[in-house]
Amino acid sequence: MADMQAGIGPFLGVFLLAHGWESGLIGSVMTIGGVAGMLMTVPAGALVDATRRKRLYVIVPGICTVLASTLILLSQQFWLIAASQVATAIAGAAIGPAVTGITLGMVRQRGFNRQNGRNQAFNHAGNMVGAALSGFLGWRFGFTAVFWLAALFGVLAIASVLLIPGDAIDDEAARGLAKGGADDEKASGFRVLFRSKPLLILAAALACFHLGNGAMLPLYGLAVVAAKAGDPSAFVATTIVVAQAVMIVVALVAMRVAENRGFWLILLISFLALPVRGLLAAHMIDAWGVYPVQALDGIGAGLQSVAVPALVARILDGTGRVNVGQGAVMTVQGLGASLSPAIGGWLAQGLGYSTAFTILGSFALVSIALWVGFAGWLKPACAGASGGDLPGSATSGAPA
Repeated sequence: MADMQAGIGPFLGVFLLAHGWESGLIGSVMTIGGVAGMLMTVPAGALVDATRRKRLYVIVPGICTVLASTLILLSQQFWLIAASQVATAIAGAAIGPAVTGITLGMVRQRGFNRQNGRNQAFNHAGNMVGAALSGFLGWRFGFTAVFWLAALFGVLAIASVLLIPGDAIDDEAARGLAKGGADDEKASGFRVLFRSKPLLILAAALACFHLGNGAMLPLYGLAVVAAKAGDPSAFVATTIVVAQAVMIVVALVAMRVAENRGFWLILLISFLALPVRGLLAAHMIDAWGVYPVQALDGIGAGLQSVAVPALVARILDGTGRVNVGQGAVMTVQGLGASLSPAIGGWLAQGLGYSTAFTILGSFALVSIALWVGFAGWLKPACAGASGGDLPGSATSGAPA
């Protein structure tokens, strides 16, 4: 499943560059996919909350991934590539809430933090292996093999989720309701999402972070390839492998730290990583620069992959809206991520890659300001108390 979500994005950029696309156009087509995913995340979360067939929301993304890879191989015309990105984005929009719901349904709130940490470690391991295989196959057989591999991973994800017994998932726990509260009328109204101050601040901080972070990996790959500083397929594979290897370790460490220190410090460190990464990327556009630049990506994204789903689940615990909350946060976060490739691509085309990286990295300064400035509201939520006990939380004063 991991390679379905993040495995071919950077390869797609280099693939299109090799077929004569400009960096601005590459960024724009990726933005189309990002916007489509952003529009789908809240509906996907609501459907995951409501359905008793949660495995279906992993199966459908698997099918979308196979179709997306096929479209890329058929033609490199703009609208076909855009359609493939929309299909991939829909897959990513559904997978996040679906995996959260399945995990909550199997291990309940008490076991979620630990299991989510394990999930993310395996997620990053899957990305790393997928990227390594993609790099080797791209070098040995050409970029076409990368997209066949992505299609294969889509099929394997479908097979894997079917191995989970349907009755192993408690549908009440999966949406954040206690036993006996599965009926939709016992869940909180959707306004609960807008009454939680910690949730709103988290979403805003993530949006600013991903406005800068979303374009960094594909743009860095393009910068080094354009400078002829490395073999395209091998270099892009290295950018992913380095980041994902760091994320495996970071996810496991974050899981432990969260149990003792909560999530506030974890997320602050994740935000701090991006400005440093932007400065390093601006001054190290060469084959060796990938190691520090992508290690920082591993720290930032790895910490967030553990902290964000667990924090949203805690804030909305007891509301019955956990997965739609995950979708809402992903939507706002996706707003930044979907705009980032277009902004980064046009900045690079107009001002050069170094300036683009510096500007992209600076967006996280807003995230840091929000996180530190509203620490009084955020720290109680990040400490792991249940939603109803938090100042400004989802359940305090929210409509039933």
